[in-house]
Amino acid sequence: MEPRFAQLPRALAERATHENLGDGVPALIATPEGDGPVPFVLWMHGRTVSKELDPGRYLRWVRTGIGAVALDLPGHGERFEPGAHSAEQTPGVVARMVGEIDGVLASIRERFPRLDTGRAAIGGMSAGGMATLRRLCDPHPFIAAAVEGTTGDLAALYFPEDAGSARPWPVPHDRAAVEAIDTSRHLAGFRPIPLLALHNEGDRMVPFQVQRAFLDRLRDHYRAKDADPDLIRLHTFSETGAPEEHAGFGRHANDAKNIQLAFLESVLLGERT
Repeated sequence: MEPRFAQLPRALAERATHENLGDGVPALIATPEGDGPVPFVLWMHGRTVSKELDPGRYLRWVRTGIGAVALDLPGHGERFEPGAHSAEQTPGVVARMVGEIDGVLASIRERFPRLDTGRAAIGGMSAGGMATLRRLCDPHPFIAAAVEGTTGDLAALYFPEDAGSARPWPVPHDRAAVEAIDTSRHLAGFRPIPLLALHNEGDRMVPFQVQRAFLDRLRDHYRAKDADPDLIRLHTFSETGAPEEHAGFGRHANDAKNIQLAFLESVLLGERT
C-alpha cells in the first residue's frame, strides 16, 4: 500500500491509484475488480477539503461496479495554494475547475481505457457541485449527475439583496465573476439528463430555498426541451447535526450515500429503477 493511501480503507486503497490528469489535476482513481470497461463518476469535493474526503463513498461505488475519479479542486489538496480556501476565492476556484474537466476526460480516454467515458456521471458537493452544474451548461459526454449541498443559482446565493433580502451574503463577490459560473445564467445549453440533488433543509451556507427554486427553474427548462422533469430528483434531510447543516449529512450520512448509490446504479448500471 502506498503511504499516501494509508488513511484510506484497505479495500479502497488496494483498488486505487494516484494520477495527475489533464493539465496537472491531482486525481484519486479507483476501479472495480475485473478487466472489462466500467462506468465511473467524476467527483469534486467542496471548499477547504480534498479528494480523499469521504472514501466510503468511493468504496461503495467500486464494490458495486462503478469507478471513481475524485479530483482536487484548484488550490486544494495536493495543489494547495495559500488563500484558495477562503470563501472570497470560490468563484475563481469553480471557474478553474470547470475549465479543467475536458482535459481530465481526455487523459482518462487516453490512459485509462477501463473507464468508459460513454457511461460517465459527474458530481460534487458544495463548490464541487457548483462546478458540476456549470459544466453541464456546455456540450459534454455525461449521462447523469449528482450534487449535494449546492445550487445552480449563484446570483440568488451571493446577492440575496437583489431579491429584497435584508441579510446580504457575508463575503463580497465580483458580479462578473459570479455570472461567468452561474448555471442559472447559462441554462440554454443545459442538456436534460438524470440529476440527483441532496440537500439539508437547514443548510446555513447554501440555503435550501435557493436550490429548490433553481431546481424548479431547471424542471421548466427540461419541459421546454420536451424532457421529463422527473429526471430531476430532490431528496432533503432535516436536523442532521452536520456542521452548519452543510458539510455532509451528519446522522443521515449513511442514508444519503445509499440514495446516491441507488441513483448511480440505476443510471450507470441499469440495476434499479
